[in-house]
Amino acid sequence: MSVMGKMAEGTAAREYLTFRLDQEEYGIDILKVQEIRGYEPPTRIANAPPFIKGVVNLRGTIVPIVDMRLKFNCSKAEYNSFTVVIILNMHQRVVGIVVDSVSDVMELPPEAIRSAPDIDSAIDSGSITGLGSVGERMLILLDIEKLTSMRASACTTASTPWSTAACRGVCARRGTAAFMTTFPGWKRPTARNGRNS
Repeated sequence: MSVMGKMAEGTAAREYLTFRLDQEEYGIDILKVQEIRGYEPPTRIANAPPFIKGVVNLRGTIVPIVDMRLKFNCSKAEYNSFTVVIILNMHQRVVGIVVDSVSDVMELPPEAIRSAPDIDSAIDSGSITGLGSVGERMLILLDIEKLTSMRASACTTASTPWSTAACRGVCARRGTAAFMTTFPGWKRPTARNGRNS
């Protein structure tokens, strides 16, 4: 790429999908968004962290559903007609995040984005790419790939309490191959019929 091409790429505006969690408004790279769906209760997984609501079968792909309100310690997490799930596709890893509502798609030039202050919060500072400002609106811009990779794929980490028994019922009903596509590090369990609690 030429020097001029690199400069143009660095100064180009980027589009963000904006959504609300409690009283705050956030933005994520629109290129990571696969689709937006209404909230439907997922299939629960025993011993999962509270913010992982379960999994859904999305056209043959097993998708973990992460409630960002619970992950960010919001004061409340209601499930109503406005609650939506944003399906993210990040390097063939599909994850759904639950949010209060989706606002719009906003285009932000580099000069509208400022560095986020280093303060203690429920969000790891490394997952915040900056603060976007348009008029009176202030957006917290997230590196959603880094944020969801920490524990969204909880089945793949040895430190979490997920067990073969916890995932076995999902494998039996949804298909082990599809489950392992979502959780590539998970060892193949012995399939048997069962129901999740």
